[in-house]
Amino acid sequence: MSIKDRKKLKIALVGSSGGHLTHLYMLKKFWETEDRFWVTFDKEDARSVLQGEKIYNAYFPTNRNLKNLIKNTWLAFKVLKKERPDLIISSGAAVAVPFFYLGKMFGAKTIYIEVFDRIDRPTMTGRLVYPVADKFIVQWPEMKKVYRKAICLGSIF
Repeated sequence: MSIKDRKKLKIALVGSSGGHLTHLYMLKKFWETEDRFWVTFDKEDARSVLQGEKIYNAYFPTNRNLKNLIKNTWLAFKVLKKERPDLIISSGAAVAVPFFYLGKMFGAKTIYIEVFDRIDRPTMTGRLVYPVADKFIVQWPEMKKVYRKAICLGSIF
């Protein structure tokens, strides 16, 4: 079977707007020919960058916000049940957590990319999804001391 004949992956790209969204968008060469959808915040930067893309709006703020964690968990359940992605990719932040845990229950593979500005300390989201991430990618060699199973691919930028 040639590469052209393979089934397209269905990819969920999950992340907060801003820098997290930018990280995911920079992977365009990987996802642009695949069947995909996005889960992010309904903010101007996301609407602008993702114009024409399939988007599910997550609830924010997410930092230490139990109400929105519950709402995003329910959103994750509904979206994952409907879409059934093969792969979930995220670079954070907290909106990734329910998608990773529920995604595993729906049979999806997960890839988490720890953000560029963390050189030697984990993020809260990174710590929470590390146990269920199939691949955990860091951008600095120093982060391999924090996440021993991580793969260091260097900077996305």
